[in-house]
Amino acid sequence: MAIHKLDLDEFDEIDYYLIAIHTTLEDYRLAYFINQHLPINLSKSKDEIHISIKEGETQFSRFYFDDEDNFISWNLIQNKNEVIGKKEIINQDLFSNSTQEVATKVFLLPELKKVDYFLKIESDEDDLKINEILTKLKTIKSLSTVYVVDTETIKSKNNLIF
Repeated sequence: MAIHKLDLDEFDEIDYYLIAIHTTLEDYRLAYFINQHLPINLSKSKDEIHISIKEGETQFSRFYFDDEDNFISWNLIQNKNEVIGKKEIINQDLFSNSTQEVATKVFLLPELKKVDYFLKIESDEDDLKINEILTKLKTIKSLSTVYVVDTETIKSKNNLIF
């Protein structure tokens, strides 16, 4: 009788690059500029990323492009969003028992709070020219900073599984 073993380390492999983008642009404008500078066609995805916290639930916008010829999938993901919850205020005055809306900032990757967007590039190929992609992204005038994130240091990398 043969014994088959599964090596679980194979599932821990990270087969994507994560590029951090700092900008004041809206997500659709950023996707437009990235499409102009890279040979991709990002479009708004109906499958947004849902995150639940104790204050409520929020969704992060996502733009997606699947390059079937090169076996690469591209995701532009929002990192910052807000959850608007209601807080009841109990006072002993004229406005007692009033409710107030409270906005709480939520981050897809909380350890990278200053990052506005992430460009996640999934590829099985090891010869992806990430430095060339960074150089092209840096030519977009409205971007403050663009850099590759070390995915080994991210604690909440499960938020990037979608």
